Amino acid sequence: MTTPCAAATCHRELRDTEQTNGQTICTPCSDTIRVWLRELPTQIIVLEGSRQRETTGTSSGGRTVHRTAPLPGRPDILNLLGPAAWADGIRDPYGDAHADQQGQLPIAGVLIPWVRLITEERRWNPPAVLTPQALAAWLAAPKPLAWASRQPWAGDMRDELHELIRVVRSTTRLRPGRRPIAQPCPRCDSLTLVETDHQLYIDCTHPDCGAMFTRVELAFAASIHPETLKAGAA
Repeated sequence: MTTPCAAATCHRELRDTEQTNGQTICTPCSDTIRVWLRELPTQIIVLEGSRQRETTGTSSGGRTVHRTAPLPGRPDILNLLGPAAWADGIRDPYGDAHADQQGQLPIAGVLIPWVRLITEERRWNPPAVLTPQALAAWLAAPKPLAWASRQPWAGDMRDELHELIRVVRSTTRLRPGRRPIAQPCPRCDSLTLVETDHQLYIDCTHPDCGAMFTRVELAFAASIHPETLKAGAA
């Protein structure tokens, strides 16, 4: 019997090795979480550099005359970079993670409850500082992420981080580069493979396929003669 990945935004089935390992989300989802968390520090640098709201005005004698007084900063960015306390919010592993919150949480406000949940369950030490960068690095470490991927709430964590990185990327306009791969997909034989910066897996973007491959798997597939592949699939 197949078991679906617990992430609502994933449509893959768990492999036998993943189920044996006790995972509730698939390995590609776990790897994607790590990629997002490692991307956040770079995104935060861009957010920090974009704090000030752009202003318009006219130049007069070498000076810029503003029609209105400049605002202290862009509220969307200030909100993302806002502080969050360790005890803020209530984490419900099986329901709404932030039932008492309204609007987009700060980056730290999204990460802290997950760090706190893992540290309380495993009795591990949290990061020494609660900056978004330190929180993201702690969650992306092999031990916490591997343990989290085996929990019933792993799908909720993946979906919440997916929404966070979506909001951050839409704010900074900074997205990983994507490039086509000049090799047929080993599963559907379509020229629809796409490589994304920092991602472990290469995706087939054909709507009827959606397979994912490591570079080693693609290199192995490329080394096999097409007739051999067809014979093996028969």
